[in-house]
Amino acid sequence: MKLNLKNPIIFFDVETTGLDIAKDRIVEISLLKIYSNGREESKTCRLNPTIPIPQEVQAIHGISDSDVADCPAFANVAKSLAAYMEGCDIAGYNIIKFDIPILVEEFIRAGVNIDFRNRKLIDVQVIFYKMEPRTLTAAYKFYCNKKLDNAHCAEVDTRAAYEVLQSQLDRYDVLHNDVADLAAYSTNNKKMLDYAGRFILNDNDEPIITFGKHKGQRVADVLKKEPAYYAWIMNSDFPLDTKRVLTRLRMQCK
Repeated sequence: MKLNLKNPIIFFDVETTGLDIAKDRIVEISLLKIYSNGREESKTCRLNPTIPIPQEVQAIHGISDSDVADCPAFANVAKSLAAYMEGCDIAGYNIIKFDIPILVEEFIRAGVNIDFRNRKLIDVQVIFYKMEPRTLTAAYKFYCNKKLDNAHCAEVDTRAAYEVLQSQLDRYDVLHNDVADLAAYSTNNKKMLDYAGRFILNDNDEPIITFGKHKGQRVADVLKKEPAYYAWIMNSDFPLDTKRVLTRLRMQCK
């Protein structure tokens, strides 16, 4: 089923040096831009992460240090990438928990201000897990009846996610061919304040902490009774976005 689009939508996927949002880096990003008239544009770029790619990670996506030695760093493409994504809704596989958070971290390091919170976000994995809990390879076989060759290649995974979503629309009557509805159905982050989900809004729309010894407590209460909590977060290996959100919450408490 052809997507019913009001805005262009970008399906994207990244390959990285690992799974730590705060420490790891992107080594490849692929974007498939779909316009409202159905026209498609595909861009794939390898990046020098400026840190070593572990051997066990190289074995998964097949990208070595030598493969990206002469590639640009993310900072060199950040502004053009942000401009290309401007005004677009965003989609992909597992983007809510990983791809978007690590992409935002890269943008913050590069000094580029971009906020996906005002975009419609469709996570094909969430729809898949709600309907048929499996992996992208299994999803591609189940929905498209195709074998996903060369999985963990960003370009291959990106297009597979696009094709899977189209097939999901054909299969499930409960899904509406509308980006806003798909975004609402596939994302569970309406109350998340940071992409890592460390701070969320409770039923009273008050910021609370979701981890550690202060789990479930209001941010304002913790900052008041334990001022050192802010410094601990800022000096620890939390994502930059998480630190930025806590800083904003701290300023609101004053």
